Amino acid sequence: MTDRQGRPVRRGGQAGAGELLELVRSGQAVTRGALQQVTGLSRATVGQRLERLFRAGWLREGAGGPVGSPLGGRPSITLEFDDGHAVVLAADLDARRARAAVLSLTGEILAEHSGTLVVEDGPDVVLAELGHWFDRLLEKAGRPPTDVCGIGLAVPGPVDTGLGQVVQPPMMPGWDGYDITGRLSRAFTEHTGAQAVPVLVDNDANLMAYGEQRAGHPDCTAFVLVKVSTGIGAGVVVDGAIYRGIDGGAGDIGHIRVGADALCRCGSYGCLAAVASGGAVARRLAAGGVPAASGADVGDLLAAGHPEAAALAREAGRQVGDVLATVVTLLNPGVLMIAGDLAGTPFLTGVRELLYQRALPRSTAHLDVVTSRLGERAALIGAGALVVEHLYAPERVEERLRALGV
Repeated sequence: MTDRQGRPVRRGGQAGAGELLELVRSGQAVTRGALQQVTGLSRATVGQRLERLFRAGWLREGAGGPVGSPLGGRPSITLEFDDGHAVVLAADLDARRARAAVLSLTGEILAEHSGTLVVEDGPDVVLAELGHWFDRLLEKAGRPPTDVCGIGLAVPGPVDTGLGQVVQPPMMPGWDGYDITGRLSRAFTEHTGAQAVPVLVDNDANLMAYGEQRAGHPDCTAFVLVKVSTGIGAGVVVDGAIYRGIDGGAGDIGHIRVGADALCRCGSYGCLAAVASGGAVARRLAAGGVPAASGADVGDLLAAGHPEAAALAREAGRQVGDVLATVVTLLNPGVLMIAGDLAGTPFLTGVRELLYQRALPRSTAHLDVVTSRLGERAALIGAGALVVEHLYAPERVEERLRALGV
């Protein structure tokens, strides 16, 4: 038996408290008897390891389950992950706006705020302001800062998750190589007075894909999300885990060359983002006298039914669909999700036109092309889930339990 990340559950007396917690959280074993059967541990050993999890406040007893024997008897007491013992903070940065939230450990949004926050103002300004937002959100949610177990941050650029830094981000001047995790952790403590907590940072499309796959397509083993806003990026989830490549560069489809002569923000000519992103559509609209400066502005025009914006969005969709034909042929996903400011009917129509025309029928026979289910909250929910999976992974549970003295 494996856990949700494909890791084998240790048997023969080797399973620790972390493995037991994972089995309960995933629903694979939710009674003491089931835990004994799956792990091969004795009743006494299971009891001892569960007691540590109860003392930490991470597990609780639920209602009695069905009677396991045809002869009757008392129902087994079920075990539940107590998602109320802590909360997670999450934030999602776009080019000119941001969204932040307090989430439960099971992904419920308890308090939320969105507003203008310009990434070009630099990491010191932006991360300090996020610390201020977090303080107000915790007050709104009615949770003390000491309840926070971790922070997740989504950014619009490639991320080396091992270092917690963005790497040569075209849309984030001044952020390259910056210690994002350290600065956001300090901003949290400066504004709340609480002790530092772990901070995880990842690309926004990655976290959107992670949130959407877990929430709406948990059985899809190959899932691709394409975010089309001011820029273009993709997130890939394979077997329940984000696929990042060797240093966080996977999914950067906005910089695939498509043969045009438009100058991209990365400094190269002919990138997909230079001709088909929300920013590119905004520039074409502005050149024609329509006020638009970003993908968000284009999204507003599309929502209002602006005919020129719709025509340009459909053409952008065709250009993106041409590239996605290669992506679909390479990865053979079960779900291709279009998200972001341009993710409406005109853009989706354009994507489908070229995707099904250029890709082999074998690659699209079992493909669902859909739009976002979680909308603007996708990256927040993905960031929260990433933090929870990191902190409650079996190998980290043991370390945290020892730190708590249980």
